[in-house]
Amino acid sequence: MADFVKPTPSGTKWGLGGTCVNVGCIPKKMMHYGALLAEMRTDQAKAGLNVDTTTEHNWNEMILNVQNHIKGLNWGYKSEMIKAKVKYFNAYAEFVDAHTIKTDNGKGKVEQVTADKIVIATGGRPSYPDIPGDREFGITSDDLFSLKKAPGKTLVVGASYVALECAGFLAAYGYDTNVMVRSIFLRGFDQDMANRIGDFMEKHHTKFIRGATPSKLEKLDGPDGQITVTYK
Repeated sequence: MADFVKPTPSGTKWGLGGTCVNVGCIPKKMMHYGALLAEMRTDQAKAGLNVDTTTEHNWNEMILNVQNHIKGLNWGYKSEMIKAKVKYFNAYAEFVDAHTIKTDNGKGKVEQVTADKIVIATGGRPSYPDIPGDREFGITSDDLFSLKKAPGKTLVVGASYVALECAGFLAAYGYDTNVMVRSIFLRGFDQDMANRIGDFMEKHHTKFIRGATPSKLEKLDGPDGQITVTYK
């Protein structure tokens, strides 16, 4: 098995387990569960439970626990592969022919591996809009799940399910969250349900900028300043 994570423009990389374990389902569900707990404080207070609704969310504590859980899963996969006698290449693989791959670890070590069958199971990576400043100043969900500092005021570009999931838990944790929607919510899904989701999110502190696409990202206020987004 060859598995190689090309770091994001922000430098984020991760261990064994692919998209779902490291930058997909697992961290997203953990953060979503935490967001549900945050929202339940209102119901708990109405039920007569003593809840301090003024306590701010501790982003660093959440990220530490999410990443510790993921590292445990990474180690579990590694140990299971050792037991199963799977040879592991922490390297990028490319085809030489129908039964041969070349692996390159990026540090000068290049090897060839032959096999009867070769399975491609590469997972997915977010796309960038290819506008000025997108990779320099923007982050993706690949970076959000291990972000060491709370994002604060956040603009989520896009209205896919990943975008809406991230925006939903950020808003529930109390962060000022805007979603820039180019055309419709959840393209490819039932639009009656998609619009109901948008309406629900709007009632629960998520703000939307509709019919818009970003044209550039700039940082005008020094290294710690906010990012200015120009859009059409």
